[in-house]
Amino acid sequence: MQRRASGTSRVSEPTSDTAAIDGRRIVVDAMGGDNAPGEVVAGTVMAAREHGVRPILVGQAVRIRQILAAHDALGEIPIVNAEDVVAMDEGALAGLRRPRSSVAVACRLIRRGYASALVSAGSTGGVVATSRLRLRGQPGVARPAIAVVLPTRPRPTVFLDAGATADAKPEMLVQFAMLGTAYARVRLGVEAPRVGLLTIGEEAGKGDKLTRRAYELLSGDVEGVEFAGNVEGSDLLTGKVDVVVTDGFTGNVALKTIEGAVRLAIAEMRDALTASRTAKLGALLQRRRLRLLRHRLDSETYGGGVLLGLNGTVVIAHGSSHAPGVAAACVLARDLAESRIVEQIGERIAANRPHRLPRREESR
Repeated sequence: MQRRASGTSRVSEPTSDTAAIDGRRIVVDAMGGDNAPGEVVAGTVMAAREHGVRPILVGQAVRIRQILAAHDALGEIPIVNAEDVVAMDEGALAGLRRPRSSVAVACRLIRRGYASALVSAGSTGGVVATSRLRLRGQPGVARPAIAVVLPTRPRPTVFLDAGATADAKPEMLVQFAMLGTAYARVRLGVEAPRVGLLTIGEEAGKGDKLTRRAYELLSGDVEGVEFAGNVEGSDLLTGKVDVVVTDGFTGNVALKTIEGAVRLAIAEMRDALTASRTAKLGALLQRRRLRLLRHRLDSETYGGGVLLGLNGTVVIAHGSSHAPGVAAACVLARDLAESRIVEQIGERIAANRPHRLPRREESR
């Protein structure tokens, strides 16, 4: 029998229907996302059964139990009750307005050591604001950044910031480069990731004041960051560098543009492959490779974006995620937590305190 843990600021010791909750678990916001809670709970069950993830579901307990029962999983996954929900159309103020929301309660579980990472497909603005408020930034990190993986060749590329900090300063872009470098090492296994700064030209003087000053700082002595210079929008999917850094406004626009272009390409390819009997025969012969291509280009395959720079791992799944996308996000959160991504980022930031960043030469 489960003892209800309310979604208030006085949540103490959440308990489960079965096993004890400990810090190795992944807490899932069951109420976040366009298809919540049905697809979120289904994806969490999939992650637990097929990938060995040890999750906690946070949200409206009555609804969660009904869905778990439909999957014959009642009692398999711990539940923590939280009646309030951050709607998909709510932005950054949700972090303050809804202290008892499912994502807020999930963050408190991480702070109190009951879980090591959060997965949510909820409103990006709401998740970012609530996570910043509840988990706090790591020492030395001015603002967090959302890192996503782009399906480039010969290996994927880490792209950040994808929407967490729209009003970034040059020093923040330097920190984003550190965050991206640590993430590329953990997630992609790249020993010395090459970092590029997204702007309107490859030359050093191209861009606005933000990117020009960021270029100066990154060209200096930033320990552990291998700066490769500027990259343009046309380089995002070429694998020219391992990490691409930009501000959250530019990054979010670029990411949504890429997603739209990929959807258009897939739709056009589908039409072309079904336009005639010959085309259908060719598609049938290549169906395995076509499935692999679609899987590679599907954003849900990569589990979502990771909010880096906080005292806890936060994975933001795509708002329209279905069960496989939620499962992928749970696996990603588990893997990052086990890889100690938070500690690795802390070590990298500590090695580059603000006073060690290159400064603008004073005019004589």
